Amino acid sequence: MVHIITDTTSGLPPEISARYDIPVIPQVINFGRESFLECEEMDSEMFMQRLVSSDVLPQTAAPPPELFVKHMARLAADGQPILCIHPSSKVSGTVRSASVARQQFPNADIRVMDTLAIGGPLAWMVICAAEWASEGLDADTIWQRLEAMIPQVRLYFTVDTLEFLQRGGRIGGAKALLGNLLRIRPVLKWHEGQVEPLISERTRARALQHMLSLAVQEAPRDRDPMFSVMHAAAPDVAEQMANEIRARFGDVKLLVMNLVPAIVTHGGPGAIGLGYFVAR
Repeated sequence: MVHIITDTTSGLPPEISARYDIPVIPQVINFGRESFLECEEMDSEMFMQRLVSSDVLPQTAAPPPELFVKHMARLAADGQPILCIHPSSKVSGTVRSASVARQQFPNADIRVMDTLAIGGPLAWMVICAAEWASEGLDADTIWQRLEAMIPQVRLYFTVDTLEFLQRGGRIGGAKALLGNLLRIRPVLKWHEGQVEPLISERTRARALQHMLSLAVQEAPRDRDPMFSVMHAAAPDVAEQMANEIRARFGDVKLLVMNLVPAIVTHGGPGAIGLGYFVAR
């Protein structure tokens, strides 16, 4: 059976990882000179406490190749292919690290995919790959199906404050100051593997409704859509968004998940994301 490897930027639920024996490689979070492995040495609650109290903005780093090597060695022992499914190379060095690790196994069939995705859509791609592998599909077929999903990804999110985008260099200081004074809530979109601004709303409620309206317009109804609602310390808001999705689409595949520290570093507490796939 084809093996799957991913990393923590997917936010893959632990029960899914355990069910399909999927190693989830941790990203690295740096607070000054202190380094932590995401979700292993620093969970979301610890990270959030440190984030709001620290004068130093944390930095993120891709997992070093050696974190991949031990898992690749174990999985490659049975001679079956390994698919490494990771976030956009435009925002993360994870694909590069996995590719370096792969070089230590020249006789193994190890493939590294740049999905151009992150968060919930990446998690769904991993889940689909694992389900297809469990059904006995070969690596070529799974790879082709994943490639077909890449242009179908849609991901929108809004943040509760522009502070963290500004501190991380994702938005100019003056614009961030003006936005916070006016309480503007930007709606950002994930486009071709990176973040771009879409529209600004005056309230978070309006920003969330704008995201929901995009899903209603874009998500297909003629096949099972796969949604993900992501949040940073805003579970009530995320559940409300999830209920809105259920009300409009019925009993659909839906993940409600915490945003991992590597993403919250830039979005800050209160960030909400909505991901799904469109038909092509």
